[in-house]
Amino acid sequence: MYKEKKEASLAWQAWKRFCKNHFGFYGAICVLVIALMCFLGPLITSYDYREQNLSIAGQAPSFEHWLGTDLLGRDLLSRLLYGGRISFLVGLTASLISLTIGVVYGALAGWVGGGVDRVMMRLIDIIYSLPYTIFVVILMVFIGRGLLPLFLAIGAVEWLTMARLVRGQVMQVKSLAFVQASRTLGQPFVGIIRKHILPNIATVVVICLTLTIPSVMLLESFISFLGLGVQPPVTSWGDLIKEGALSMETSPWLIVFPSLFLSITLFSLNFVGDALRDTLDPKRD
Repeated sequence: MYKEKKEASLAWQAWKRFCKNHFGFYGAICVLVIALMCFLGPLITSYDYREQNLSIAGQAPSFEHWLGTDLLGRDLLSRLLYGGRISFLVGLTASLISLTIGVVYGALAGWVGGGVDRVMMRLIDIIYSLPYTIFVVILMVFIGRGLLPLFLAIGAVEWLTMARLVRGQVMQVKSLAFVQASRTLGQPFVGIIRKHILPNIATVVVICLTLTIPSVMLLESFISFLGLGVQPPVTSWGDLIKEGALSMETSPWLIVFPSLFLSITLFSLNFVGDALRDTLDPKRD
């Protein structure tokens, strides 16, 4: 009972510290509002994002089409909300893939140590030396286009920072007395990782994951801008920006609104990540 009350008290103190960080708090509200708008899109607009009407192609924002229409007469607001779902989905899924790879790789390197650790870290250094955006583009060319290849390609390069952070944390935690005691008592490696290591590095992992999501969303937008991301009729914010760039002189709203939504989301997510880092920092006074 005392432990539960203590944990609740610590959680409440962390929440209060987070709320005091105005950039992080309002950033979280911004992300939540945009995400709800995207996933509740059918309740906001009655137009289908695939519905074409050439008679109203390139129409400026109006009461009928709040954000205007594209060059095929499709409602931009509907496409923007649907594209937001894809961008959020890619950001979350690819980040979770990178989280899984990074935590497993980093925990193994940090726990084993020695020559194995050195070899594993040199491999990360080699991958780090490659221009990872070009590396993702090459992967997309070889494994194909679409959502699943996009998840795999981005997840395959975004785990490096996570692995390094986890490795450093594991090397610190494994030298603590309670971990050494568990090893002496013969507790298996998996049990020690699950019961002792992961709970003590969870804060770092959560912060890194929060900061990885906007990075993944930006990378997805760039890949989609190059035409290697999601394929029609599926769209994303990056794909909409690519379409808008082709007609930005005659129909500027086609690039302004997708860019605005993407920028606000990325800024807000970074503010949330910074706020969480300050809030959950174990060395905070």
